[in-house]
Amino acid sequence: MFPFSVLVGKAVRRISRLRGGGSALPGLVVEKIDPGFMGRALTGLPHGVVVISGTNGKTTTTKMVVELLQGQGLTVFTNRTGSNFTRGVAAALLGDVNWRGRLKADIAVLELDEAHAVHFVKLVPPTHCLLLNVLRDQLDRFGEIDQTTRLLERIAAKTTGTVVLNREDPRVAGIASTVPAANIAYFGLDSSLRSTFPNDDELRGDIGVPPPSSLPADVILEHVDGNSASFLVDGELTSVDLRLRGVYNIFNAAAALATARAVLGDAVNRPALFASLATVEPAFGRGESLVVDGTPLELVLVKNPSGFRLGLKSFDATGYATMIAINDNYADGRDMSWLWDVDFDSLGLAGVDMVSGVRAYDMALRLKYDDVDVRAVETDTTAALKAFISATHGQPKRIFCTYTAMLAVRRDLSKITTVEVVS
Repeated sequence: MFPFSVLVGKAVRRISRLRGGGSALPGLVVEKIDPGFMGRALTGLPHGVVVISGTNGKTTTTKMVVELLQGQGLTVFTNRTGSNFTRGVAAALLGDVNWRGRLKADIAVLELDEAHAVHFVKLVPPTHCLLLNVLRDQLDRFGEIDQTTRLLERIAAKTTGTVVLNREDPRVAGIASTVPAANIAYFGLDSSLRSTFPNDDELRGDIGVPPPSSLPADVILEHVDGNSASFLVDGELTSVDLRLRGVYNIFNAAAALATARAVLGDAVNRPALFASLATVEPAFGRGESLVVDGTPLELVLVKNPSGFRLGLKSFDATGYATMIAINDNYADGRDMSWLWDVDFDSLGLAGVDMVSGVRAYDMALRLKYDDVDVRAVETDTTAALKAFISATHGQPKRIFCTYTAMLAVRRDLSKITTVEVVS
């Protein structure tokens, strides 16, 4: 049956793209008519399958791992659209397999939502997995934070090779007890950077937070200065200037380095690894910099207290016009109460020029409680973006936005400037 299912899936993909439809629809179709499609396509790749999951940083980290491995000469398949459900992986496969369903690649590196990753690993046991963090994010979808940890444990349990863990997140580091010690690698932080990257308990000020981890890490982020970072690997310190912006992306770089090293083993070309890292551009919407009317416009994705907090910390508001767009669609998470766990004092002097999205008035109210001046509120993102650009002509701009708001803003921006097209 599989040549038929591949042909049907490819036809749906072509029609969907012509009509401007969603990128995951072809994957949903092929999943329904041929549940074994992904397993057949991904089994037998020379370097296996890497699954990347966790609350924050999946898209950017996946992009980094892909480019690090490509820099080592590997042909890498990945779900570039950022659709991190299994149907998104199936849809991406339909674009790369031949009519027989065969994939020409050395390795697959896949970003997967925590719950969908559990379903995926039942179909395709990964050879490697990278588990980034566990933070309170979209709890209306996954339940309590410990449930998210259990989902990651199930991913690790199905992994046949190395499990790469964040030693600074006690819930993630604790997953090591569920898999053989020989199959664990860690990435981590120098003690001087611990306060910059609080885990979920520290962010909420919980009593009894575990002390900093002393577990041996394969890659340690030692120092950060703007976009420059130093990493300790095998006792040797290497400094690199990054194109990525934001301290959270730089810590993700340590995770990507650890994962690439786990995949490549002794065959790794260390100079080439860091040369590749230096050239990685931000993933779409994650600190992405565009140009509008001759001035820069940055898009910063925010989806939980930790991400928003680190976004505000990473990008100085001075000299920038600021817009915030907050939606509460399913992909954003419906519970926006987490906005009250973010400190917006850093926006106090500059103020916010525009607040938009479905939950614009909730966001405006939250800013009022931190004495942040809000100059305009418009729930319609298209109208808000137009007014924001017009009112701040000549100024550099920055837009903080939830996931679906980011997609809407990028769509509107594509009509007036060049925006990366993700195929």
